[in-house]
Amino acid sequence: MQPNETSHLDVLVSGRVQGVGFRWWAVRTASALGLRGTVRNCPDGSVEVHAAGAAAAIQTFRTLLHEGPRGARVDRVRSVALETDLPADFRAVR
Repeated sequence: MQPNETSHLDVLVSGRVQGVGFRWWAVRTASALGLRGTVRNCPDGSVEVHAAGAAAAIQTFRTLLHEGPRGARVDRVRSVALETDLPADFRAVR
């Protein structure tokens, strides 16, 4: 895949990722990378992330998701299916 090709990331992030600003960190981080998509808290305590953009930016975002913001503890990042279209920007959703 070429660095400028559009790529997608659809993952579920598990660990201590709710109540630590993870969604807002993801919005800021993804927006800074020029990505579009969504992030939302799940009832099981995980966070679901869907993003699209340049392949290099997606790879950087994936790497950063394994770290999360200060105060978070990421135990696992696993792929999930995308069930809806992505917005033109990156935002937290319910």
